[in-house]
Amino acid sequence: MKKIIILFIFAVFATSCSSSLSNKNKQVSAIEYANSITKEELKEALYIYASDDYEGRKTSEAGQKKAIEFIKQYYVANNVPSPIAEGDYFQEIPKAYFNGRANGDSENVLAYIKGSEKPDEIVIISAHLDHIGISGNGEINNGADDNGSGTVAILEIAEAFKLAVDKGHGPKRSILFLHVTGEEIGLCGSKYYAYEDPVFLLENTIANLNIDMIGRVDDKHKDHRNYLYLIGSDKLSKELHRVSKAVNDKYFNMTFDYTFNKENDPNRFYYRSDHYNFAKNNVPVIFYFNGTHEDYHKHTDTPDKIQYDLLETRARLIFHTAWELANRDERVKVD
Repeated sequence: MKKIIILFIFAVFATSCSSSLSNKNKQVSAIEYANSITKEELKEALYIYASDDYEGRKTSEAGQKKAIEFIKQYYVANNVPSPIAEGDYFQEIPKAYFNGRANGDSENVLAYIKGSEKPDEIVIISAHLDHIGISGNGEINNGADDNGSGTVAILEIAEAFKLAVDKGHGPKRSILFLHVTGEEIGLCGSKYYAYEDPVFLLENTIANLNIDMIGRVDDKHKDHRNYLYLIGSDKLSKELHRVSKAVNDKYFNMTFDYTFNKENDPNRFYYRSDHYNFAKNNVPVIFYFNGTHEDYHKHTDTPDKIQYDLLETRARLIFHTAWELANRDERVKVD
């Protein structure tokens, strides 16, 4: 009997150690992959994406067509597939859908990582790819922060997840990298995905992490740069809010500012970016935002003004949050 008890204790201890080691390895892996997101690569991509060649990326215009091709080729180069069809990364949106606010058809760009255990459950990471184009006086509105910063952040996050897959640590759930068009003219691209053609069922979409302007610092935080506004994290799922906070506490200790999350906030940012079309469909959301600045919607929103060390940290934070959501035993609960 004594031998049996000793063997039982040893087995429990061994299992506990194995579980602890496994969790530790997952943590180390997550850090390794997050660290592949670098300010140098973000800067290189953004100087292309927010260049004059892209003519301000106005929905349906020639510059926006160049932008979607740039995004597609990034995914092709990194062997991140499309969920639509092999080689087809574009979700076509007809001109009529924009109700006269665009001169032609436009496209969302989709890429994804298939989950290893629960592939039908999806975490969506989104950002809008468009901007406001060329002003009447001929000035090109490059939109480096709005929303070049969110666009290149997703590209780097996708590359980090692909690195994990290549090393045998792919996420349990699928990750959809969703670049939406037409945000500046009424959240059109995200509305089209959510209401007309959800490639993955919305009831299987466990969260939407939406990125819209994360490369700058607003006046309120100029003396305390390590911050980010979070909007919507507690509105549909208190558990999502807790997960978000726990990830930050564990890895970054960034200041999360919830000023714009208040119900009476006059800016109403919760209703003004692409996450809202998912929230309306009962998908828990987090909107990541650095606040507005003097270059917002002006031709002076250029890549030389982006604070790339901050963009790196914020992109890594979003990667870690997506990693946690994708690898939890249970999906976060909707309240």
